[in-house]
Amino acid sequence: MKYEVVIGLETHVELDTKSKIFCSCGGHSEHVEPNDCVCPACCGMPGMLPVTNKKAVEKAIMAGLMLNCKINEYVTFDKKSYYYPDLPGAYQITQWFHPICVEGSVEVTTKDGTRTIGIKQIHMEEDAGKLVHDEWSDTTLVDYNRTSVPLIEIVTKPDFRSSAEVLAYLETLKANFRFAGISECEEGAMRCDVNISVRPQGSTELGVRTEIKNMSSFAAIEKAIEFEIARHIDANERQTEVLVQGTRRWDDDKKRTFPMRNKETAADYRYFPDPNLMPIIIDEKWVESVRASMYMTPQEKKQEYLEKGLLESEADTLIVERKVCDLLDKLVENGIDLKEGATWILTDCMSVLRRLGKTLADLKISAEKLITIINLVKENTVNRSAGKKILSAVIEKDVDPIAYYKEQGLDSQGDTGLIEQIVRKVIDNNPNAVKDYKEGKTKAVGFLFGMIMRELRGNGDPQVINQILTKYLNQ
Repeated sequence: MKYEVVIGLETHVELDTKSKIFCSCGGHSEHVEPNDCVCPACCGMPGMLPVTNKKAVEKAIMAGLMLNCKINEYVTFDKKSYYYPDLPGAYQITQWFHPICVEGSVEVTTKDGTRTIGIKQIHMEEDAGKLVHDEWSDTTLVDYNRTSVPLIEIVTKPDFRSSAEVLAYLETLKANFRFAGISECEEGAMRCDVNISVRPQGSTELGVRTEIKNMSSFAAIEKAIEFEIARHIDANERQTEVLVQGTRRWDDDKKRTFPMRNKETAADYRYFPDPNLMPIIIDEKWVESVRASMYMTPQEKKQEYLEKGLLESEADTLIVERKVCDLLDKLVENGIDLKEGATWILTDCMSVLRRLGKTLADLKISAEKLITIINLVKENTVNRSAGKKILSAVIEKDVDPIAYYKEQGLDSQGDTGLIEQIVRKVIDNNPNAVKDYKEGKTKAVGFLFGMIMRELRGNGDPQVINQILTKYLNQ
């Protein structure tokens, strides 16, 4: 019998804000040591009242707009009650009755074509803490730093039909959210619950559903889905087990899922409106102000680069990192040609980063310093080789490019007197090479040129050197 896979996703994305969703503690990036970024409010102390972070609301609106959602005008927060050690208040503040976004859609493309995935809703909530299991002492510790970090949970309709579509969807979310500054989508900032069932092909009834919890690795998500598909089909075909609705976890070492608990229902969570948080009214004016502040998507930025003459491979590399696009845009705003600026970033900067074992995401150089280096080369103050040396020093040590090239004597190419002195010295010290040149052996010029560049430590202007060398050889 042929089977159809039915998958829905609940994707939790930490919002990139400077503070938590209901208190002034720092956001995700502020944590250094366990429990060093907590306060009575996010630790669930009695009598502490939450205050909603407006920036978190705006980033949730932004996410909804990117996913073609309707932004609800009336939004409320609710309490989801359950006891777990990483939830200090024994409830989570979330949105059940009136979520912020509904009825969206995302297109995903795989080798089998393009399909539209429906978004049921996006709701805001606070994150829970983190349990740290110490097998050596057989204890479990709790780190509350993550408690109350703002999340959005994106709930899809059960529209996925393969693991490939799931991965394409998650890659799309990650690329768009990182580019828009909604979330860094790294280091646990993007986690996914996978709801999966299998039914006979052609059937309209859903099979028994399994939820795989807290998946953050795309590779693990793919393997877990494929394992569950095989497990469900085996249960249906060979009666290897009786399928029950429940929650499972993925063991990456054993390459299989294991049961955690039976799946709770909405009634188990005893949802009720949070009396400490007032409803939020999101009018059209607010939505439009958020829309106006949004940066273009990676696909739109790529199209802009293509229309201005960059190769597709260049555009694809640039749009992986928003900060790299911002750097290139600043170069162009300051009179640097787009193609020239892209070459400096993708060729010269990348060369330095590769030597350091880093990627373009690790590039740290101010637009001002890169513009200075490019202009030093354009104005023939230093040659391209010297420009690369300055660039390397700036990336590695964050030196001042002007001071560095002067300290290192990299402007010697402009001193024709020095070049002439070196040319005469090399000619005098290599009479055999000069003789070879007189006899028509053109390779001798390359040898002499190399000796001159060695004396100049690679800092001379090749065109000037060739002119002076030719003049002296023909005398």
